[in-house]
Amino acid sequence: MAEIVPSRFKDVLGHFATGVTIVTAMEAEGPVGFTCQSFTSLSLDPPLVALAPSKSSTSWPKIAAAGSFCVNVLAADQEMLCRAFAISGGDKFAGVKWHPGANGDPIIDGVLAWVECDLLGAHEAGDHELVVGRVVDLGVSEGSPLLFYRGAFTHLGSLD
Repeated sequence: MAEIVPSRFKDVLGHFATGVTIVTAMEAEGPVGFTCQSFTSLSLDPPLVALAPSKSSTSWPKIAAAGSFCVNVLAADQEMLCRAFAISGGDKFAGVKWHPGANGDPIIDGVLAWVECDLLGAHEAGDHELVVGRVVDLGVSEGSPLLFYRGAFTHLGSLD
């Protein structure tokens, strides 16, 4: 079996377009969140989703400790918000409008969709964790998604 070089792995998998999300939670000090590209539906019955935060994330341990989280699916016009939440440290919520969902976790205003979850578990997965959440509430609004493809942000053309 050939060795898989990380740069080649990223290049090939970069050809799979993904949506972009911000995962949020509420901790004692206030809201916390991070940008997450690795998100997917997992099960219809029961309704489950999965995401894969990096083990180097400083936000994920705070979200895990909260026991619940909200996945905010970003709209095409939210690239700058995505970039702000991708940076480690600082007050990522400064100037960001949001409202609490059913679990109290931040639902960011203007997102394309949101999925609130109770944390079911996290599993070791290389340099990431594989996180499973049980969906407790969700919603959708109008618009187009922010996409990530071949190392860059993009969006769909007209859906009409």
